[in-house]
Parts: sequence; structure tokens; C-alpha cells
Amino acid sequence: MSSSITAEPGRAAEAEAGIEAAASPWKRWAASWPLRAALAAGSGALLYLSFPPRPLWWLAPFALAVLGGCLRGRPARAGFGLGLLHGLGFLLPLLVWTSEGVGPVPWLALVTLEALLIGLTCLGITLVSRLPAWPLWGAAVWIAGEALRARAPFGGFPWGKLAFGQADGIFLPLAALGGTPLLSFAVALCGFGLYEALRVALGHPRRAAAALAALAVATPIGAALAARPLVSDAPEKGTAVAAVVQGNVPRAGFDFNAQRRAVLDNHANRTLQLAADVSAGRVTAPDFVVWPENSSDIDPYIEPDAYAVIDEAVKTIGVPVAIGSVLVPETGPLRNTMILWDPVKGPVDTYDKRKIQPFGERIPMRSFVRLFSSDVDRVQRDFGPGKKPGVFDMAGSRVGMVTCYEAAFDDAVRSTVRAGAQVIAVPSNNATFGRSQMTYQQLAMDRVRAVEHSRTVLVPVTSGVSAVIRPDGEIVQETKMFTADALVAEIPLRSTQTPATRFGPLPEYALLLVAAGGLGWTLARRIRARRTS
Repeated sequence: MSSSITAEPGRAAEAEAGIEAAASPWKRWAASWPLRAALAAGSGALLYLSFPPRPLWWLAPFALAVLGGCLRGRPARAGFGLGLLHGLGFLLPLLVWTSEGVGPVPWLALVTLEALLIGLTCLGITLVSRLPAWPLWGAAVWIAGEALRARAPFGGFPWGKLAFGQADGIFLPLAALGGTPLLSFAVALCGFGLYEALRVALGHPRRAAAALAALAVATPIGAALAARPLVSDAPEKGTAVAAVVQGNVPRAGFDFNAQRRAVLDNHANRTLQLAADVSAGRVTAPDFVVWPENSSDIDPYIEPDAYAVIDEAVKTIGVPVAIGSVLVPETGPLRNTMILWDPVKGPVDTYDKRKIQPFGERIPMRSFVRLFSSDVDRVQRDFGPGKKPGVFDMAGSRVGMVTCYEAAFDDAVRSTVRAGAQVIAVPSNNATFGRSQMTYQQLAMDRVRAVEHSRTVLVPVTSGVSAVIRPDGEIVQETKMFTADALVAEIPLRSTQTPATRFGPLPEYALLLVAAGGLGWTLARRIRARRTS
């Protein structure tokens, strides 16, 4: 490795030229712009196929290998265009569920914006693609792109991270070591390494180049195998019996909100049925129960009948219940709130959702967006974000609340575990998106989070799929969609923090420094070349 990095610029260029000349038939075939454009879009489609509900995680490295072949050695502008095509091929089918009930305009706008950011990422990859050991630099630049998409614009949209397609994959243990950034990095490095291995093999390379290419493929796999001992579902603080309730909704789509009382009644009635099943000995008595997000869109603090319905259900089951509700203060924004309801004391604690979905729960630039879609007026009053992590003491178990959309954000989940959560609950409401793949994509995120922080993840959803996920990422129980149901499971309580939990954003920052180093090296080489010429 050191011989290729420290070689004189002239000798390195000669070696590069020798490889390129030996591989000239491959180079001529790959240099065609229409072919590269088709391959770039196709690599995006291949990456989409690697995501749930399909268990085809192994397609992701091959998708990145094809993309790497399209990008390597291209001009920056071409890299941007090819990246844009890759992003469209990937995100158009992945995010089609965002058009449910509102038509294609929001879907196409979101996909275009995210694809432009992927195009910018691929521009950076082309810049570092002529460096020695370029798969390393290219994978780090990919992580920089994911970090950008997770933060901007409007607070970011992390959907489509490579990590979220790896819930069934060999790389998954790396989530416990360095979180989703390290997991994504491993997939990208392996993919770019696969392409480089093929390229140098066709070019009859020197040993150093071949060794670097093989190392780029082998290192992520070896690291993932080495990280497997970090994945455990053994109890550390005993066990608890948890129940999640899926009450179902009268109908899918945005209109389910018009049936708010029916949704509340469904969840209350399913809890009453659970209590009857416990009394009859058909199921084990739970220590606590979690309802989904928006299971009571009626504010029980100002609506006595909603309060009475919830209170009766909680008293009947006889254990603490976390209730998803919408609180309507007299002034200011609405609150998407989880309420801890005690069977004796009533509501005793709350958690306000911190990551508020733009163009779903709040409308940035409302007057401008209305020019393109009147559906923005469905959100007549914006939701406001909470400030602190929410960890409920539920019959001695510390259950951390991560409401729906928040599961996509590293900091939201991590801060909840750091605040003392022994179990993670992800109460969600997917009824808006019907039977689309959205619920399976989100469930895969929850499985990755379980391994990342070594915690059981409870997923109560209004209409499905609800699930119980053990700390090793395995789904041990799940419901069908649009079916009233309740899941009861004994779960391990864990308190140990994984390296990913302890390190926090440091692995991502380290990879951003690697990306910056690669781009800085490229800039320095260009400046030196200009001065020489």
C-alpha cells in the first residue's frame, strides 16, 4: 500500500497509463456516455431492489460497484449528471409511497431534491477517483453525502441510507460498532472495491494495486465478522413482558383522520380484549403496554370523553400504557405527544416528538408550496418539536420513546438510549401510506437501531406492521397490515451501551475527515499539476 501512495507522480501516472492501456477494450466499452447513463440509472434501480421488503441486501455492493465504474475517472460535471441519474433510479421507486393520497407532485419534488444531493455526492466521488486507494476516499465521500442528506434541507431526510437496506445483511454488526455511518461506509467500500478489483484484474496489475483492491472488499467483511460479539440479546437487568397494541383504522389514506374517535375506540377496545385474554389465561399478563402514534388524535386533556375511554382501558388492563395523542394548546403549535398513563394516577408523564416531518406535520414556505399543491392546507396548524428525550418508567422498565419518523435520525435514537432507555419503543402511524412498502422500510430501520444500540425495539403501528424486535435485530412477533391485534412478548432489559452509543457521531466525523482529506489531496494534485504545466 505504501509503495503506491508514496510513488513519484510521474511513475504513478505511467503505471496508471499501463493499466488503462491494457484494459483498453473494457475502457472503450465503458466510455460510451449513453451506456454510462443507462448503467448509472440501472445501478440506482439495483440499489432499490436491495431494500426491504426484499431480502436482497447483497445487491447493494454490486449496485455501488456499477456506480463506481460509471464515475471513476470522469469529469466532475459528468459525475454530477451520472449521480443524478443514479439517485433518480434509486429514489423514484423507493419513495413512491410519498405520493399516496396527494398525487405525484410531492413525490417528484422530494425525489428530485434528494437526487440532486446524490449528484453532488457523486461529483465528489469522481474528484477522488484517480487517487491511490480511491475506493476508500470514494466511500468516505458517500458518507459525507448521506450526512448532508440527513441534515439539509428542512432538517434533513435520511431515508435511503445504505445502512437501512442491510437489516438482513452480513455487515449489520458494524452498526453496533460505529452506527449507521460505519455500516453505510462498509457497503460503499465493498462496492467500490468490487469494481476496482475487476478493473485491475482486467488490466494485469502490479501486486500492490491488486492487493489494495482485494483489501477494499475483504476489510468490510472481516470487520463485520469481528464485530459479531457486540450483538447480543441476553438480559442484563432481567426481563419484562411487553405488549404492543394495533387497533387498526377505519380506512387508509389521509381520510383516516376524519375518523379520530373510531381510531381511539379501536385501540381502547383492543386493549380491553387483551385484558380479557389475560384474565382467561390465553396470554401472559404484560408489565406495560404501548399504543401507536396518533392512537388518540383527540386531546384527552381537553376532551372528557376521550379521557374516559383511555382511562377505562388502562384501568382494565391494570398496567402503565403509553398513549400516542395530539395535544392542542390554546396558542402555539400542536404537539405530537406520547402520554404515560398510569392505571391509578392517570396521565403522569409526556414526551413531545422532536423530529417533525416537513411537508407532513409542518409546512415550510407554505404560500410558495401552495402554488404547486393545495394539499398543504390539509395541515392547517403546524406541529412544534419537543426539546428533550422521552424515557418512561413503566413498571420498573425504562422505555425510550422514538416516535415514527424519528427512527431515521441517528441522534434522536442515540440520545434516547443515552438518557437511560433499556427498551426502545417506536410508536408509528403508517395508515396514511396504505399498503405501500413504507412500513417495511421503516421496520428495517428499527431492526438496524436494535443492533446499533443493543436494545429491544417495540413497534406499535396504527394499521401495521407492528412488531417486537430483539436486540440482535430479529423480529420475533409481527402483525398483519390493517388488522386489529396485540403482541405480547417477554423481552430482555439491557443497559450496556454499545461502542456506537458511546462514540455517538465520532465515527461519522472521522469519515467526514477522510472525505475531506481525499478532496484536499485531489485539490493539491491539481494545483501542483497546473504549476508544473
